[in-house]
Amino acid sequence: MNVRRRLIPTTTVAGAVVLGLTALSACSTSEAADGSNGDKLKVTASFYPMQFLAERIGGEHVAVTSLTKPGVEPHDLELTPRQIGSISESDYVLYLKGIQPAVDDAIKQSGVKNTVDAATLTTLENHGAEVSGHDHGHEGEEEHEGEEHGDEHGHEGEEAHEEHSEGDGHNHGEDGGADPHIWLDPVKYAEVAKGVGKSLEKADPDHAADYKKNTEALVAELDKLNTAYETGLKNTATKTFITTHSAFGYLAERYGLTQQGIAGIDPEAEPSPARIQQIHTIAEKDKATTVFFETLASDRTAKTLAKDTGLKTDVLDPLEGITEKSKGADYIEVMESNLTALKKALGAK
Repeated sequence: MNVRRRLIPTTTVAGAVVLGLTALSACSTSEAADGSNGDKLKVTASFYPMQFLAERIGGEHVAVTSLTKPGVEPHDLELTPRQIGSISESDYVLYLKGIQPAVDDAIKQSGVKNTVDAATLTTLENHGAEVSGHDHGHEGEEEHEGEEHGDEHGHEGEEAHEEHSEGDGHNHGEDGGADPHIWLDPVKYAEVAKGVGKSLEKADPDHAADYKKNTEALVAELDKLNTAYETGLKNTATKTFITTHSAFGYLAERYGLTQQGIAGIDPEAEPSPARIQQIHTIAEKDKATTVFFETLASDRTAKTLAKDTGLKTDVLDPLEGITEKSKGADYIEVMESNLTALKKALGAK
């Protein structure tokens, strides 16, 4: 189903309620292969990073439908009446507030009991176009990044959903808001995974043991990924990388790198001439070798800048969706590909 600006054909439908129920029937058969199986928990995920968590932790006990189809830029998503109806009939909804305003609004109106905002399961921070790991340091990471964040923010659906009200800063970096790209830091993503696991245990207690086991297995994989990044990026010729989409602030901070975003956190924003000149200067000063672009957005700006500065281009995937162009079949594989690209660009020793 095309999720962008395409409404379902309508005949004489008497009222929004009927439309919603009709939508549910169509959605359960066409969009979730197992959605018609009453034994499975009907889970709606907002976009790929949430879908991955739901599928890996839920395992055989869940039927997961993603609102964002492969190849669609998540920030551009507009929901159809069919999708809005499917949200309302879900048993469990997992999303990340601030990434997709249309999804945030629909979930707020849905009345679903088990709604979990991933942003409440870890700590969000402000990241601008330039993010340096050196400025923040890594002292006290255990204290800053520990499980207590998940606990103090609450893991349960409604509690987690209600703790952050509208205007809480979980926007997409606008007006100095918090950076939502928490999934690109394996440590923060593991915190979110733990919270999702606990919320699924509560939503479906009959399968709590399996959710717990699946969560532990996923967290172990994320810990291994974190170790690979720590080791691989420890000794590099430069710590600076340039990207069109400033999605890697948490990753940069975690591993002591400096992200230089051409256009800031918004992937669709055009860089100012002053910013382009700054990037020229920074690339020369910090010996940056590569301008990274992503799979779901235009590479025009990156290629133009690279040509002007004599730099190379490569892909650093923000993992907002998996397509045939992705360098990997899932989150773990694409993150491993990102590590390979970073090691090459930064001159890892």
